[in-house]
Amino acid sequence: MNALNLTVKLALVVLVSATFAGSAAAQNRIPQFRDYSISEAYIGKTAPLALTRDDRMFKTRLAWAANNQRPNFAGHYILTSWGCGTTCLMGAIIDAKTGKVYWWNFSICCWSDVDDKFHPIEFRLNSKLIVFSGARNEKDGDAGVHFYKFENGRFVHVRSVLKENQE
Repeated sequence: MNALNLTVKLALVVLVSATFAGSAAAQNRIPQFRDYSISEAYIGKTAPLALTRDDRMFKTRLAWAANNQRPNFAGHYILTSWGCGTTCLMGAIIDAKTGKVYWWNFSICCWSDVDDKFHPIEFRLNSKLIVFSGARNEKDGDAGVHFYKFENGRFVHVRSVLKENQE
């Protein structure tokens, strides 16, 4: 094998190794709000609620949020939550432009079991990332930090870091 072939093969091995190492590092990286940034915030009047039959069970809470809060999530959504038991929250977001309601499909509880410095739900006006800390639906073994992005009317799971993996 001549020196040129050896150099090319060595360079290829280094390149492939670096690519896989970068990919593994990216998979282990904690999602950041800036990774899911939104450039515009809605400043208009909140549209009337467009409630479905299922939404009507929480009409009072949703109406209060629509009437008293400004967009606080992902540019033009109003994120609202309420208690569903001791250290348990559930909630939804309201599209301030259309009045449509979107639900996350779980409750979040027991956030103090994860870390007493965490807030159960973290979000930003300028980001479509939402972070839930605790156990979803009070499920054993689910205590941790759960990252979701809100996209096309759905909460899409990005990553979870469970409490066992944090120690």
